Formats: sequence, structure tokens, C-alpha cells
Amino acid sequence: MEALLREYLPILIFLMIAVGLAVAAVGGSWIVARQRPDREKDSPYECGFAPFNDARRQFDVRFYLVAILFIIFDLEVAFLFPWAISLGSIGLFGFWSMVVFLGILTIGFIYEWKKGALEWE
Repeated sequence: MEALLREYLPILIFLMIAVGLAVAAVGGSWIVARQRPDREKDSPYECGFAPFNDARRQFDVRFYLVAILFIIFDLEVAFLFPWAISLGSIGLFGFWSMVVFLGILTIGFIYEWKKGALEWE
């Protein structure tokens, strides 16, 4: 059991150093910086203007659609890295499997483009 706990010692040391640095940075900024809040500093800031509406209002569905499309195509790139590393060992079958995968994603992208999901008004 002691050997198992000894393997976790570097992780514990790393966490203690990270927490120590974070506390030192926050504490140092609290000590060095002037803490004089006023009405202007405590007011919400949005691009130099006062906020137009309540921050808890419902977003347009297009924001969610763009976010989902970003995640889908970001994951596509995440699948390309291990494929590229192992391309030499998976051979021709692995190459054509990825071509089919990219073809399906490209068809989906073209479909979204034709439906106007990427248009912004």
C-alpha cells in the first residue's frame, strides 16, 4: 500500500505547488493593487455600453446551432490526429475508412450550408 501511495506523491506535490501559486497570485494582487470600488467600477460592462437587456434572457437558437456545428467539426479534427499517427499500420483499409468518414461529414456540412444554418442575419 505504501508503494502505491508513493506513486501519487508527485501529483500531490504538483497540486500543492499549483494551489500555492494561485493563492500567492491572488494574495499579491490584493496586497499590491488599490481596492477602491465605486459605482462605475461595480457597474456591468458590455462593449462600452450599459447592458441592453437582462443577462438571463433566452438566446436565439442560431447560437446553439453554430455551437453544435463547431463541436461536430472540432471532433472531426480530433479523430484525424490518431488516424494520421496510425496510418502506416492500418493500411489501405484505414485510409479508405477515413475517406468515407470525411465524405459523410462533408455531405452533412453541405446540407447545413444549403439549409442556411451558417447564414447570419
